[in-house]
Amino acid sequence: MGKAGKALKQVLEIYGISQNKLAVTMGTGRSNVHRWVNEIMDPVADAVLEIRDALKKINPAAAEEFIRLYLGDCDDDDKPA
Repeated sequence: MGKAGKALKQVLEIYGISQNKLAVTMGTGRSNVHRWVNEIMDPVADAVLEIRDALKKINPAAAEEFIRLYLGDCDDDDKPA
């Protein structure tokens, strides 16, 4: 569990985006964003796309970084030696 949450947490911290701002932009409850960021619950596939779209509205670079991290560059442990 948690790859999307880890990526989201990093992006929010790096770009100074609050969980509340993301939630408002997405039109969802702040508690949902909190659960994702704290890896209590993984977002469903549709929510990942909504996260990306909301981040694009807030900061397009943050959206790109979220997708980059989510799709695989966030874990060096997965790379072969």
